[in-house]
Amino acid sequence: MKIKFICLSAWVIFAAISAQASAEIKKDLGDWEVHYIALTTTFLSPEIARANNIVRSGRNALVNISVLNKRTKEAQEVNITGTARNLLGTSKTLAFTQVKEGKAIYYLASVGFSDKEILRFDIDINQGRSNQNLQFQQTMYVED
Repeated sequence: MKIKFICLSAWVIFAAISAQASAEIKKDLGDWEVHYIALTTTFLSPEIARANNIVRSGRNALVNISVLNKRTKEAQEVNITGTARNLLGTSKTLAFTQVKEGKAIYYLASVGFSDKEILRFDIDINQGRSNQNLQFQQTMYVED
């Protein structure tokens, strides 16, 4: 039941953030359509954060990635690893957790940040012989 709640909420978050700041982005990588977003965890309700062991803080970001087959639009079960690096070169390893709801699959990781910190995300996505790399950059703002 709680997994259903976080997944449905993730799409609500995608829509809300996209409408406000065009933050949800899609990239075509090989045979995949990869949707990704990084947002402050204060966008999550306390219940969702608690149920999924996510620290809700104005200094904590949630990275949400979903991988779809480009042709069929089916969610893909993949292995995801990655890092977030700031402009000083400080690197933080992202520990992704897979969340499933029916046919939907999401990969979530959290990372701390400072105000106006620019994070460069480097994400490796693997499935059998298919390997792709997703790179994006985002400025994070502390919310009080």
